[in-house]
Amino acid sequence: MNTLDLDKIDLSTEAPVQEPERQYYFMAKLRALVKEKSKKLGRPLVASAQTFGCQMNARDSEKIKGILETVGYEITESEKADFIVYNTCTVRENANLKVYGHLGLMGHEKKNNPDMMIALCGCMMQEPQVVEKIKKSYRFVNLVFGTHNLYKFAELVYTSMISDRMIIDVWKDTDKIVEDLPCDRKYFFKSGVNIMFGCNNFCSYCIVPYVRGRERSREPEEIIKEIRSLVADGVVEVMLLGQNVNSYGKNLKNPMSFAKLLEEVEKIEGLERIRFMTSHPKDLSDELIEVMAKSKKICQHLHLPLQSGSSRILKIMNRKYTKEHYLELVEKLRKAMPDISLTTDIIVGFPGETEEDFQETLDVVRKVRYDSAFTFIYSKRTGTPAAVMENQVPEDVVKDRFDRLLKEVQEIAKETSSRYAGQVVEVLAEEKNHQEEGYLTGRLSNNLLVHFKGDESLIGKLVSVHLTESRGFYYMGELV
Repeated sequence: MNTLDLDKIDLSTEAPVQEPERQYYFMAKLRALVKEKSKKLGRPLVASAQTFGCQMNARDSEKIKGILETVGYEITESEKADFIVYNTCTVRENANLKVYGHLGLMGHEKKNNPDMMIALCGCMMQEPQVVEKIKKSYRFVNLVFGTHNLYKFAELVYTSMISDRMIIDVWKDTDKIVEDLPCDRKYFFKSGVNIMFGCNNFCSYCIVPYVRGRERSREPEEIIKEIRSLVADGVVEVMLLGQNVNSYGKNLKNPMSFAKLLEEVEKIEGLERIRFMTSHPKDLSDELIEVMAKSKKICQHLHLPLQSGSSRILKIMNRKYTKEHYLELVEKLRKAMPDISLTTDIIVGFPGETEEDFQETLDVVRKVRYDSAFTFIYSKRTGTPAAVMENQVPEDVVKDRFDRLLKEVQEIAKETSSRYAGQVVEVLAEEKNHQEEGYLTGRLSNNLLVHFKGDESLIGKLVSVHLTESRGFYYMGELV
């Protein structure tokens, strides 16, 4: 359904019960309210969605923007807006503090502009203590909702607009999946596609299963239909998204493996590239490696979170694999795809981590030789088993280990990433380079960036580029 179809909705009737029809009904009602407000102010209303966190959050924000645009808001990147939505993350404490910082500033804005609306959504809102804090310390917030009812955004905003109190609608869990809603994509040529929601892994340090709920997979037909429609709209690359894509399809009425889903996605004509994240090592199957190796479209890049190289720590983390198993997987991947680019996540300073455990992590880093690694200092999340564990590692020790790990990772990545220098490779031209006039920035299949001279008309196209020089984490190149 598009904006024009909203005109056909009879607003004198009751709201439909079925989704997503119910949301389109509320979009039509909301559009009338926005029009009225806009007329009163003598200018268009402006909205902004600020995203914290992962690619699933970024995808959720595209849906939020799509709905806001459909009901008549103009979208801005700035926080100077009539309606601002903070799509929050709670993986690390720092992410929470960032949101509170933004809210503090918005309190002053709201005093100057009482009609301004503020909404909070995402993972952080699934924590009861956070909602209590919002109710007590940030009473100017209009709307609070979580991760399970994002599809109700239009309905919630409408309720909030006609109410003079804070609307809070946070669900503990859900088995519902509602798609087919408007979406404002950041790029016209590539898009994220949710294939599943939630997580069943319960790693002892991670809050995600508590805030995103249990795993639920979308039906393959729905995923294929969405990708076909994206391709018809100019998309050449999709990123299949899930907290653990490797366990896709286990809870479907007719179970289907992630590898089988990839084979179906591969058949879609006009689609050039397939990416996915995130993969859990415990569920990485031989079938998936085989499908990736023979594929013409799946990018030669795999993000495979290690978290720790110590089998002892991995057990306490509840990761369900050992250091040896992880290295075996890497060996299988490299044997099947010698050119594959491997990236990872590593946590330093997990409770009880000794220098010996840390050395095990460095050992894996040296053996695998990652193209890049996201390194994190362990962040205590209330509500997780790790938060109450004894032997929390002293801050100065953690900082020292983190610095040593970062140095090792960067040195290896610099060498590893330069292995394509001199080659001619296929690059997806993504955007204008903001540093060099007349240059474009594109991405290789292995996810590395390359800057090359080129015309803006090439954006969204796959082009051949000669990689002339490696500069560590990116290349300079020339169009062939």
